[in-house]
Amino acid sequence: MTTLLIILQFAIVVIICIAVLLQKSSSIGLGAYSGSNESLFGAKGPAGFLAKFTFIMGVLLIANTIALSYMYNNSSSDSLATKAEQILPKAPEVNASVPMAPITQEVETNTSK
Repeated sequence: MTTLLIILQFAIVVIICIAVLLQKSSSIGLGAYSGSNESLFGAKGPAGFLAKFTFIMGVLLIANTIALSYMYNNSSSDSLATKAEQILPKAPEVNASVPMAPITQEVETNTSK
C-alpha cells in the first residue's frame, strides 16, 4: 500500500508541475503552446480551470503526504537508536571477576630555580 501511495505522490507532483507551467503568467510560460483554448474552456480561457485544478491537486498532494507519513510511522515502530544498536558492534562487557589495574597517583614536585 505504501508503494502505491509513493507512486501516486510522484504522479501528483508531475501533474501539478505541468498544471503550473500551463497557467498564464507574465512570461506566458508553456500556455502559449496549448493553442486556442477559448473554445474549450469558455471566454476566460483555461485560467479559472487550471487554477481550480491546481488547487485540487495540491489538496490531494497534502492528503497523500499525510497518509504516507501515518502509514510509515505505524509500520516502523523501531526508533533510529534501536536500529543503530542492532547494526553497530557492541562494546565488550566489563567482567567484575577480572582484577583492575591499580590506580596510581602522581606526586607533583615543585622545583624552583
